[in-house]
Amino acid sequence: MFVLPWLIGLAVFQLGPMIASLVLSFTRYDLISSPRWAGVDNYARLAEDPKVARAIGNTVVYTVLHVPLAIVLALALALMLNRIGGRGAGVFRTIFYLPSMTPYVAVGVLFLFLLNGQAGMVNQFLALFGVEGPQWTTDPDWILPGIVLMSLWNLGSTTIILFAALRNVPAELSEAAMIDGAGPWARFLRITLPMISPALFFVLIINTIASLQMFDQVYAMFFGNQVTQQASGDAALFYVVYLFQQAFQFLRMGYASALAWVLFLVIALITFVQWRVGGRLVHYEGGERA
Repeated sequence: MFVLPWLIGLAVFQLGPMIASLVLSFTRYDLISSPRWAGVDNYARLAEDPKVARAIGNTVVYTVLHVPLAIVLALALALMLNRIGGRGAGVFRTIFYLPSMTPYVAVGVLFLFLLNGQAGMVNQFLALFGVEGPQWTTDPDWILPGIVLMSLWNLGSTTIILFAALRNVPAELSEAAMIDGAGPWARFLRITLPMISPALFFVLIINTIASLQMFDQVYAMFFGNQVTQQASGDAALFYVVYLFQQAFQFLRMGYASALAWVLFLVIALITFVQWRVGGRLVHYEGGERA
């Protein structure tokens, strides 16, 4: 009885729409007329659509760049937090987490100004060192790096998760290794990393899933108005952005549903591979394996 409200919500708001979208993916539907059966035409069209290939390429490149950088920087921040004691630790934890509470659309608009090629603060900062900053928002070669730079703003959740894992590393293990002559780097590689590997594995999975579904900030930056959309072309076209355009700009709900199900299957496959491969490298105190 206690779980029943959640089960009803799951059926009505998640499983129901998922099944409906699966059915729609085999139809032509524009929200105005009734759906018409199309078989696998939407999936065949998806395989031949050049914009799908471009959107997949942009999404994969972003994921490959963002996920390792985000985890490494978040781990560095978590290690720094772990060395801060007293009341200062709570203050810095709050400061690092605050960006995570900023609405994604606001972050996208903010970085549209910060990355402006002429008057943006990022290029002004680079100019202090004699470096001529690129056109982050108009040069196709620099649009994806600019988006990756923007995405590193929101590391608060990952940092807090890794910080909590670091706090649970037994201090006696590091002390014993220090007595045996192990240096800081050896203790980090042999003790700290294995002990926080479950948290690292968790943030790897959730950051990969989030990167493959990148939408809000990119849409706010490059597709919120016609000027920026024309300036960026397809350089900022991410998979979910293209899915959104097909669904709500061109009203091709059947095709958009097919795009959504392909994304769902790809994410499920990548997560399964990560679980099977990465799980073998994770250290669990009780000896359990992923």
